[in-house]
Amino acid sequence: MAVPSLTSVTPSSGPTSGGDILRLAGTGFAARVAVRLGGLRAEVISVRQQSGASHVDVRTPPHEAGTIDVELLNLSADGRPIPGEAAVLSGAYRYLRPRVAKEADLTRLVRTLLRELKRQVVANVSASVSVDYDDTVADGLNVIAMASLPSVVLSGPTMRESRRYSTNVLHEDVVQGPSGAELVRRRPAYTVDLAFTLTVASERTAELFNLMAAVATFLNRNRWLSMARDTEDASRGTVRWEMDADGEARTQLGSRDDVRAFTWGFLVRGFDVDEGLPLDIGKAVAGTHLEADSLSGGTS
Repeated sequence: MAVPSLTSVTPSSGPTSGGDILRLAGTGFAARVAVRLGGLRAEVISVRQQSGASHVDVRTPPHEAGTIDVELLNLSADGRPIPGEAAVLSGAYRYLRPRVAKEADLTRLVRTLLRELKRQVVANVSASVSVDYDDTVADGLNVIAMASLPSVVLSGPTMRESRRYSTNVLHEDVVQGPSGAELVRRRPAYTVDLAFTLTVASERTAELFNLMAAVATFLNRNRWLSMARDTEDASRGTVRWEMDADGEARTQLGSRDDVRAFTWGFLVRGFDVDEGLPLDIGKAVAGTHLEADSLSGGTS
């Protein structure tokens, strides 16, 4: 009877959503194994022997946040656990709530938009949320409630896949694994255009037209908006917005409540909402170097 042992789990932490690739190292692994993370079955990708050690690559299942035990069981040829051939590494892996960096970037973008609208257009600016935006279609109307006038309400964003600005390039990083340098690949980021709508209202026509001119100046002046204005990280990039072809300015100068209003749509182009899901760990690489062969004619 071969009793397996677990010596390491790499990496030692990952997101609660699962999907990460783990490498288990040890000795005495059978040709077929089962792996449980916190009692949940993990998908086994590969089992192999290398340099006198056993290695298993698995994909993590979703799990609530916390530190869990990693258990490996040797299986027979018909896939049944072999009695007595199991190993447990206590507290070897930790599920973490993911840091959604792009969602934080989106929050930063909306907050900066609101701040600049307050500063450059009118002080009474708010964001549309569930308590003041009627999204039902029963009455055929979408109503935005404004506590006082003049007022600007920022609605959105809605996301539209952006093929124009998507790079569609796999991300590859060289990392050190148990057997040397390896390639870790991630899928291309999902790139979208963010569609916003500005709704501006006033009780006076002249004031409304002044606000329209202020919004037009705001959009032209801030075509490139730095998200770094709202964070200490000055390395943050910029985003570009432009008028939305489906959201041109629409003006309403008369209503039952004697309120003048207009809406104006614009797009934020090329916004990555994630960094790409992980793919399988790639083959080992010896190193990064460039080889050049001499060609005739004195060129290389």
